[in-house]
Amino acid sequence: MNIKINENFKNIKETYLFSDIAKRVNAYKAANPGADVIRLGIGDVTLPLAPAVVSAMTGAAAEMGSKETFRGYPPEYGHEFLREAVASHYSSMGVSVPSSSVFISDGAKSDIGNIVDILGDNEIIIPDPVYPVYVDSNLMSGHRITLVPGSSDNGFLPLPSSLKGTVSGAVIYICSPNNPTGAVYSAEGLTEWVSFALKTGSLIIFDAAYEAFITEDVPHTIYEIPGAGSCAIEVSSFSKFAGFTGTRCGWTIVPDGLEASGVKLSKLWARRQATKFNGVSYPVQRAAEAALSPEGLKQCRANIEYYRANASLIASLMRSKNIYFTGGTNSPYIWLRCPGNMSGWEFFDLLLNRYQIVGTPGEGFGESGNGYFRITSFGSREATEQACARLADL
Repeated sequence: MNIKINENFKNIKETYLFSDIAKRVNAYKAANPGADVIRLGIGDVTLPLAPAVVSAMTGAAAEMGSKETFRGYPPEYGHEFLREAVASHYSSMGVSVPSSSVFISDGAKSDIGNIVDILGDNEIIIPDPVYPVYVDSNLMSGHRITLVPGSSDNGFLPLPSSLKGTVSGAVIYICSPNNPTGAVYSAEGLTEWVSFALKTGSLIIFDAAYEAFITEDVPHTIYEIPGAGSCAIEVSSFSKFAGFTGTRCGWTIVPDGLEASGVKLSKLWARRQATKFNGVSYPVQRAAEAALSPEGLKQCRANIEYYRANASLIASLMRSKNIYFTGGTNSPYIWLRCPGNMSGWEFFDLLLNRYQIVGTPGEGFGESGNGYFRITSFGSREATEQACARLADL
């Protein structure tokens, strides 16, 4: 054909990290059909949806089966009942977010990938290692990216002081608690980033998808930091908090005060969503609303507590082996330094072939992930206990 393609796609890896992992695991299982492989790699939940969520979803589905209560296209920005529920959720954290600033979507990954649609050719600042969608979505748009290295020296929580050169009007991605490292910024650390953004006229895109796992006295939302409402968009999700990985629902907060080139970013995002998105289904939004109800929160937090206990088991094992790691306290992820100076892929092969355990090589999350490895706590308790038992002679 004589059409032109988006040449920027040539700058990203041809295959997605977890597709590579799946191919290796499938090849191993084909060669070892009797192997009992424990998967602690992909960050997918395993517990079922909370009863309150299921009840609300089935009730809403029944409404869709009646002429009197049937609903067609949902509002592009979300039903008002869910937008208000999200706003109330922020109120419970001591933060005021009007429902008009809440945009309901099919998940945090989608919004993070799509937010580039409303942004021009800015410098992109991304801590490394990082969830791949931050980098890939910007490479697809041809943006120039500056990576800020995380390491054991800074606890995988890099700060603006790590940047070299002059920054003006950049877009900064921050994930806290972080995927993949599990590290979480203190109020002081986030204050440095907010101050930097305000000083340089930059925008922060804050990924709070794992805030429900926080146990220590650290910020759950960027808006706990003074001034953040003037420089930050926050993206969050029901995926990990309420087990919606297969149900799909999330939200993005775009404060009305965010403005560039004389245009409010909320108006740009609203226009983008109205053009390219037909909204989240009514039953799913009712289910999400139920997850934020008092009973729903109680049930969802019980599931989170289950995963926290799994993380504690893995973290205890790492301590007993004197292996450096981050995460496991405020996060479902354990980010460990590979033993014996192995690369992440070498450690992946060791775990798979010797212990039949699957994790995620750190190299898949960026150059600063070399020699590190991510293990998730989203498996069953039995699988997690078995994995720890197998690794006793590591």
